[in-house]
Amino acid sequence: MLNEFSRTELLLGAAALERLHNARVAIFGIGGVGGYVAEALARSGISHLDLIDKDEVSLTNINRQIIALHSTIGRAKVDVMKERILDINPAADIRTYQCFYLPETQAQFDFSQYDYIVDAVDTVTAKLALITQAKAAGKPIICSMGAGNKLDPTQFEVADISQTSVCPLARVMRQECKKRGLKGVKVVYSKEKPVTAPSSAVSADVELKGTAASATPAPGSCAFVPSVAGLIIASEVIKDLIS
Repeated sequence: MLNEFSRTELLLGAAALERLHNARVAIFGIGGVGGYVAEALARSGISHLDLIDKDEVSLTNINRQIIALHSTIGRAKVDVMKERILDINPAADIRTYQCFYLPETQAQFDFSQYDYIVDAVDTVTAKLALITQAKAAGKPIICSMGAGNKLDPTQFEVADISQTSVCPLARVMRQECKKRGLKGVKVVYSKEKPVTAPSSAVSADVELKGTAASATPAPGSCAFVPSVAGLIIASEVIKDLIS
C-alpha cells in the first residue's frame, strides 16, 4: 500500500525503513543546520524525534532557516518544527524542549533512550557536553562545525574531529576533545576559508550572538550552505542507523 515513505522503501527496503521508523533521534539546535536535519530525517521515515532549542524565529532567520517565515516570526522554533513534521508524518512522535543544553538543563535528557544524537548548537561548551554525555551513554553523535561566513557548499566533508583542518570552530573542538580524551567524534565541516565581509561595518539591525560582554557579531550566512550541512548530517544519521 502506498504511503508517505513508499519511494524511500523502494530505495532502502522494508527492513531498513522499519528500523528508521523505530529509531529515536535527538536534535540539539533547530536553526539553519538543525532545521534541515529535522526536515530530512522526518521525510526519511524517522518517527521519533526530540527537538531542543530555546530560540524563537526572528526576522534575520528568514534567509536560511527552513522554519523561518514572516508568519512564524516570534514563535518557538521547536513548536514550528514540530507542526511542520506532523504535517509530513501525522503519526510521528515529536517531543519538544524549549531550552538551551546547559549544565542546569542537561538532567532533562536521558541519552540512553536515543539511537542517535545530532549536535547543531553554536557554543563549544554545549558541544563538548553533548559529546561527553553521548560517549558516556554509548550512543552515536554527529556534530556540525562552522557554517557561517561560507559560500561554497561543495567544500563540506565528513570526518573524525581529529582529521579536520581549516575550520576555526573545528580547530577549537579538536583541541578541546584531545584535552578531554574524547575520541571517535564524527563531524561535518568545511575546508572553505571564512569569507571576509565586503564591509567591516556591522548593521545595527544584525542580531548579535553571545553575551553582552563579548558582543560578537553574528556571522554572515546564506540559504545554501547551512542547509547542505544539515542534509549531509541527516544522510549520515540514516546511513548509520540502517547499516
